[in-house]
Amino acid sequence: MRYLAFTTSAFQTRLAYRGQVWAQILGELVTVFAKIAIWVSIYRGIVSVDGITRADMLTYAILGGTLLGAWEWPHLVNTISTQIKTGDVAVFLLKPLHYPVMLLHSEIGNLGFKLTMVVVPVVIITSSVYGLLPPASVFHGAMFVAYWLLSFSLLFCLSAIAGLLSFWLMTAFSLEWLLRSLISILSGAFIPLWFFPENIAAIIKFLPFAWIGFHPTAVYLGKMDVGQTLLYFLIGLGWMLFLAGIVTLLWRRATQRIVVQGG
Repeated sequence: MRYLAFTTSAFQTRLAYRGQVWAQILGELVTVFAKIAIWVSIYRGIVSVDGITRADMLTYAILGGTLLGAWEWPHLVNTISTQIKTGDVAVFLLKPLHYPVMLLHSEIGNLGFKLTMVVVPVVIITSSVYGLLPPASVFHGAMFVAYWLLSFSLLFCLSAIAGLLSFWLMTAFSLEWLLRSLISILSGAFIPLWFFPENIAAIIKFLPFAWIGFHPTAVYLGKMDVGQTLLYFLIGLGWMLFLAGIVTLLWRRATQRIVVQGG
């Protein structure tokens, strides 16, 4: 229960700056409409490309630009880096808290705010203009939610790893840009892996980044059968456990490093 306070605090803090809400809604709308405009142009006069229809790609663009982009992960990387530079991170060693778990609950609060105040309005507006396909089935809809939660967990772990490496590099700027580039290219959030060269896509689809954007939307659209959906979900869980282990190891090493510096 003590971690729940961080979730509530993060949500209320974001809610206090109401002017930013309108700015974020406008920014998200511009971004999503820009992505949709690109795919509308590409599909002009074309029924489908490799079995992917125009309606599929518009739904892909809406989901990729809203639900799958709801979490502002660079904020977490910069928060950890700043707390390391100022020494504020040492305060958490004096409290009965696990720093990465505290960060997770804070980001859940930020995510809850973004979903309710920004993502939902943007989805309603864009869907009313271009239309949003329903899930391929009840099973695919339920698994999309599970994949979305897995996507958030993987992105949190990747961001926490980048932030915690600041203990050794003393800055997260380069790490943030590296992670941003990897996510932009390898997640398939903008360009689906269907349109990648087959030999390259065969590798990328097994990297953890693919669970951030491509796999959740592919499940929603029914591009995976039941067996593939469950198999890839288990693989994604394996990646999450592996990355969570790295976060735990880095924090353990970091606490030892703080003690050495303090001595």
